[in-house]
Amino acid sequence: MRIAQLSLGERPDDGLVGAVLTRDLDVAGTRWPKGRRLSWADLVQLAQPGAAVGGRRDLGEAGLTVLVPDAADVHEDDAAVRLATLVAGGGLSRRGPTESRVDLLAASDGVVHVRIGLLERLNRIDMIEVFTVYDGQVVRAGDLVASAKIAPHLLPVAVLDRATALVGRRGVVGLAPLVVRRVAVVVKESLHAPARERFESSVRLKVEALGSTLAGFDYVDENADAVSAALEAAAGVADLILTAGSASTDPSDPFFQAIDRLGGRVIRHGVPAHPGSMLWLARIGRTDVLGLPTCGAYSKATAADLILPRLLTGERVSRGLVAGLGHGGVLGRSMRFRFPAYARELDAPDG
Repeated sequence: MRIAQLSLGERPDDGLVGAVLTRDLDVAGTRWPKGRRLSWADLVQLAQPGAAVGGRRDLGEAGLTVLVPDAADVHEDDAAVRLATLVAGGGLSRRGPTESRVDLLAASDGVVHVRIGLLERLNRIDMIEVFTVYDGQVVRAGDLVASAKIAPHLLPVAVLDRATALVGRRGVVGLAPLVVRRVAVVVKESLHAPARERFESSVRLKVEALGSTLAGFDYVDENADAVSAALEAAAGVADLILTAGSASTDPSDPFFQAIDRLGGRVIRHGVPAHPGSMLWLARIGRTDVLGLPTCGAYSKATAADLILPRLLTGERVSRGLVAGLGHGGVLGRSMRFRFPAYARELDAPDG
C-alpha cells in the first residue's frame, strides 16, 4: 500500500483507479463514504473544474489523501466477507458488507454456539474484529448473531492468512436450529386442579414455544415402582422427559432409584446458575431427562430455560451442556435477554 494525494480539479490519474478514500466526502450532494474505491468515473468527476466537494477548504493544499493498494492488500469489504465466511458455522445467513462490516444472522430459531476460546485467540490478531452474542443464547430467525469487521481500509492478506490458519474449517460461531421433539412429563407431586392446570399450562407454553410437542403428563405415587413404570413408558415414546417433585439432594429419591433400575444414569446434579441451580440431568437409553425439584419451578424463569432449548435442538444431556452456564449464571432480570422469548416476562429473583 502507498499513500497518494489527489488534487481536485486537475487531470485524472489512471494510476489512482481503485484507490481508497480515507475520509467521508460530499460530492455534488452525494455522500461518498470513507473506504470507497475510486473508479475512473469518480476520478473524472473530481477532476472537473470547481468540483463540488463538501468541506473542500478542509482538504488543504496537498489535496485529498487516498490509499493505493498493491497485490498484498485486500479491501476492507472484501476482507470482511472473507473473515465472516471463515468464522461462520452452520445455520447462519450473511448481511453486508457495509463499511467493512459483515453481519451473521440466524437463519432459523435456535441456540447460538460460540467457541469462546477460539474467538478470543482470533481477536488477538490486530486489525480484525469478531463479536458475537453470548454462547448458548436463544435467538429467533433474523436476529443478529455475530459480526466480522476490519479496522483499516486495506488489510494485508497476511493477516487473513494468519486468521485462516488459526480457525481452519471449524468456524467460530454457529446456530443449532430447534427441531420437533416429543416431550413427556412425569410428576411425583400432589397437585389439585387449579395448581395442576397452571403447571400444565406453563410446561405446554415452554415446549410448544420452542416448536416441540407434548406426549402427555403422568402423575405418579411416591415410590420407586410407580416412578420406574412411568419413566419406562415415557422413554418409549419421548425424546425428552421433564420431571418435577424430586428431592434433588437425596440419592434415595424414587426418581434416582428408578433411573438406576432402568439402566440409566444421572449425568449432573445441580448446575452453576441461579435460579435453577438444583435441577438435575439424566439419560435413560436414548432419552434425556431434565429434572426440577417442584412443579412451581416451571412457572418461573430459571436455568432450565437455558437448558431446555438446547435439548430441543437435539443436543444430548452432558456435563459440557451446563459447564459454561456459570459465566453469566446470575439470572436476574438484567440477564433476561439470554432467555427464550416466552421466559422474559416470567417471575424471577433479582439475583
